Amino acid sequence: MNDAVSITRDLVRCPSVTPADAGALGVLENLLKAAGCEVHRVTFGEPGTADIDNLYARIGDSAPHISFAGHTDVVPAGDEAAWSHGAFSGEVRDGFLYGRGAVDMKGGIACSLAAVLQYLADHGGKPKGSISFLITGDEEDISVNGTIKLLQWVAARGEKLDHCVLGEPSNVEVLGDCIKVGRRGSQSGTLVVDGVQGHVAYPHRAANPVPDISRLIVALSEEPLDHGSAQFQASNLEFTSVDVGNTASNVIPAQARAKFNIRFNDNHNHETLRALVDERLAKACGNRIRARIEWQPSNSNVFVTKPGAFTDLAVSAIEEVTGRKPELSTSGGTSDARFISSYCPVIEFGLVGQTMHQVDERTPVSDLEKLTRIYRGVLDRYFA
Repeated sequence: MNDAVSITRDLVRCPSVTPADAGALGVLENLLKAAGCEVHRVTFGEPGTADIDNLYARIGDSAPHISFAGHTDVVPAGDEAAWSHGAFSGEVRDGFLYGRGAVDMKGGIACSLAAVLQYLADHGGKPKGSISFLITGDEEDISVNGTIKLLQWVAARGEKLDHCVLGEPSNVEVLGDCIKVGRRGSQSGTLVVDGVQGHVAYPHRAANPVPDISRLIVALSEEPLDHGSAQFQASNLEFTSVDVGNTASNVIPAQARAKFNIRFNDNHNHETLRALVDERLAKACGNRIRARIEWQPSNSNVFVTKPGAFTDLAVSAIEEVTGRKPELSTSGGTSDARFISSYCPVIEFGLVGQTMHQVDERTPVSDLEKLTRIYRGVLDRYFA
């Protein structure tokens, strides 16, 4: 069957916990080939990482070119005995489809595929431009052998994307309440404060880094990084752990470390943000405290798709099906849209994200049906 519920069930029954594919891409490949798409399975890898299988499919060879993107990999099910229905059963009970990935985001992929298959069937098997699918198995992990490399591969073939819909679970409470049109960037680091180890009875012979790191955490946390921008909320720096690696209560430790993450808006890029925090650290340290930041590499860039014809047609399609005018939002974490935004305007719209990554992840069957109609509405408007 080519409806969204059947496709979602088939995908959920593939236990594709990153980096395993477990047959998920094969489900899509068979349906896309049967519809006349040119399908490519591309594997990427690099030293120290798992090889990841990706899929790119396209039908049509002219502009405009709209792409549907997504990931078939999922997070682990956790305690499978705690699930009301099998974690990878795809079971439908009381109007809900259960299973890991039902919401994040096999359901979204299934709806986009069902909508495209319907559109092609109603238009003689050909779009009025081009439709493609960008599907990875590397979104829930480190995201180095998936969408970022698949986009490079597509560009090297001389293909250009005009617009993209990423089917991540963007809605907060009900279907139609939110379109993600941007994401903040992400930058992690570790604050390191060096002291001098010694006996607690002779503190003058040591230099305790614990009070110093406490002062620096407060200093870096209290002063705002900015006050937001036209499209984004204020950037925020959050400390997430403090560790001295000390099991003895009578020893002053030699070093203290504190991990943190910054979610930043379009007032910054990675380089300017690091420079700003380093400058503030130097000021807080003065001439006494010895401290530094070990910055982690990051491929999570800030981006925004500004309102225009593309967002307008998506809003119109959503309103027609749900009766709701969605908020254009830049809240939340990161997604593969950060990579796609370098190639074309991208929006994120999928299912309601309330149960993603939880035990008993599930989506209403009615939402799968409505989301399919929304994606079909997007296609109709896009090629009108």
